[in-house]
Amino acid sequence: MDPTPASGPTPPRPPVLTGLGISPADERVYRAFLAAPGSTPGQLATATGLTEPRVRRHVRSLARLGLLTEAADGPERYTPAPPDVALEVLALRRQEEIAHARLAATGLAEEFRAGQLRGGGSPVQVLRGREAIAQQFFQTQRTAKSEVLILDQPPYVVEPLRRQDTVQLERLDKGVRYRAVYDQAGLDGPGRAEATRDLAARGEESRVLADVPLKLVIADRRVALVPFVRASHEEILVVQQSALLDGLIALFELLWQRATPLWPAAPGAHELLSPEDELLLGHLRAGLTDSAIARRLGVAQRTVERRMSRIMAVLGVRTRFQAGVRTTTLYGPADGEPPGAARGR
Repeated sequence: MDPTPASGPTPPRPPVLTGLGISPADERVYRAFLAAPGSTPGQLATATGLTEPRVRRHVRSLARLGLLTEAADGPERYTPAPPDVALEVLALRRQEEIAHARLAATGLAEEFRAGQLRGGGSPVQVLRGREAIAQQFFQTQRTAKSEVLILDQPPYVVEPLRRQDTVQLERLDKGVRYRAVYDQAGLDGPGRAEATRDLAARGEESRVLADVPLKLVIADRRVALVPFVRASHEEILVVQQSALLDGLIALFELLWQRATPLWPAAPGAHELLSPEDELLLGHLRAGLTDSAIARRLGVAQRTVERRMSRIMAVLGVRTRFQAGVRTTTLYGPADGEPPGAARGR
């Protein structure tokens, strides 16, 4: 007996396979096949509410994608391929296409830069508009393969700041090395010190400086983003490989050498310091006073002073300055240490 779908068309379900290059109408016909393998175009038209010519077009499309195979028991009869196998094949094929497209995009970018230079084009472009700048900011990091360098200073736009932490965690998990120099004033905001500690726990190498001169992002030493006007969020410069980019990299390295390590290069840099102790020391290295630290931690100032005295005793020092110097030796790789060496300890 021929398999027969339900007598009337079933309500269409939300499509879930468009990411694999399957159109919603193709998916609708495929679902009808799964419900009644071996159906004829007429039966499928009844089940889906589509015309028979449209059903035939979608059947041919599904067969090209490998989701249907022609049955041996009659003309215009097809059998659906098992979804777990057929869709996995499509997913792998799509991944290969994306990988090839990325390689092609890299080559096209090189051709573009070479053409710009041959034609007298500038390696510096001005990008305007907050949304365009935000998209460039995150895309630059997402395409980085080895290293991102950041100079961070206020003011911040709250929502993009949350997005930055999300994007950065994704890239850190992919093995991209992040080095960030934070402006001391920027760490005084609610939750900022804690946020940088969380990033450090995932692999960011962070330092703090009293006065970071500008915001800067450099990806793979190939492209940099820097504000066109220091106090403006409306315009940035996108700097490709050039003498200017070399200068910005040199500026970052100079500030990195001058800055103070903010968090341990690896958890448990000192076995007798608790996470709460390390947070207190982070606030101290960020330049906060005892009263400001107490407000951040939600404790009394005398509690901060008492904990600081205990930390100095653990570190074997007599002054807060000596504590800062001592933790600097514990908290960061020496300048010139190869990337990732601190994480491997």
